[in-house]
Amino acid sequence: MKRSGSAELPLHGGRVPVWLAQRMTALGTALSEAIILDSGVPGLLTRLSDPHWFQALGCVMGMDWHSSGITTSVIGALKRGLNPRSQELGIMVCGGRGRHSRRTPEELETFAAARGLAPEPLVRASRLTARIDNNAIADGYQLYLHGFFVAASGEWAVVQQGMNAACRSARRYHWHSASVRSFTADPHAAIAGEPQGILMNLVDAGAQAAQAALLAIVRQPPAATLQQARHLTMPAHHDVRPADVDARRLGAVLALAYEREFRDFASLLLLETLGPRTLQSLALMAEVIHGTPVRFTDPARFSFAHGGKDGHPFPVPLKTYDASLDVLRRALNQAKLGHGEKLDGFRRLDALTRWVEAQSKPEADVAAAIDHERAISPSLDGRMVGQPFANKFTRSGKSSAQLSMFPGL
Repeated sequence: MKRSGSAELPLHGGRVPVWLAQRMTALGTALSEAIILDSGVPGLLTRLSDPHWFQALGCVMGMDWHSSGITTSVIGALKRGLNPRSQELGIMVCGGRGRHSRRTPEELETFAAARGLAPEPLVRASRLTARIDNNAIADGYQLYLHGFFVAASGEWAVVQQGMNAACRSARRYHWHSASVRSFTADPHAAIAGEPQGILMNLVDAGAQAAQAALLAIVRQPPAATLQQARHLTMPAHHDVRPADVDARRLGAVLALAYEREFRDFASLLLLETLGPRTLQSLALMAEVIHGTPVRFTDPARFSFAHGGKDGHPFPVPLKTYDASLDVLRRALNQAKLGHGEKLDGFRRLDALTRWVEAQSKPEADVAAAIDHERAISPSLDGRMVGQPFANKFTRSGKSSAQLSMFPGL
């Protein structure tokens, strides 16, 4: 059993507006379909069980980059988009928030009957994962959301979230049936949330022989113990700051989009004639589809695909969002007809971005990149919750033509 890490998730209120919810459904479905075509339903379930990738997915879909709301909105979008095509894609999303979570057993029984599966193990897994995280993990978090992703093969992943009202934070728990050998000995793929000090975990493997486990840990070098956990710290500040982003990785994306020598080649890979802003989004989408786990340590970077509904790091550019989604959807449609060249272009685009990162070593000026996005936002139909784009977001007072987003290139 491998734990993939932990993350701080500040509680956020509000609702996802219809104009974004509809696009999130379409984009989440398209990205999931591309992953299924590339690595099958098990590949999608593996990614869903990684809290870093899950956060990056929410960012590229236009949600607040660090909030607990990503969990609810992403699961809801995937359920709306994938379930009508469950027979075709071989996956169903059950449960959700509040009353929807209580319907999970009924939904699993319906899915199992349609697929010739025994429903009892799936229902048991759903109930046990919820009870363990709500009752056996004494961390102060009470579950309010339970999402169960199940494949036609019977493989499953669970993403569920608890709230701690006292400290205004959420903790997200990830499970994957491929990793679970016992429900009473380290069953989680990951537990994501704000650290709350020493916790009691009655399903930890060490609970069977606590003294022996503690002695074993004491005997280990500290470095060996620390290497077993990956930590994703989601800070309390709402704005995206340079420290939140890997400037070199973002620099490669911006170089590919805005430097002509790279931009022309990138367009050729996708068999499209594309503008720089669309290429920027597509490069980050390609990484969500094909990137390895190490690429998702800075999920804030993925908000540079389509911004955030709250205006951070910039309003959602609807024209770019729709153009990027159109390119991916047309590639998927072509792949269904046996012409996978455009869809293969996303893999090559991801490889090109990593090559630019390794060879040119561009480093983005994150603050300037945000200024640039806010300056061009009106031309891209930038929108955010509650109000249209406002000039108050421009910090420097410079025009986009004056901004250098990666001065070292």
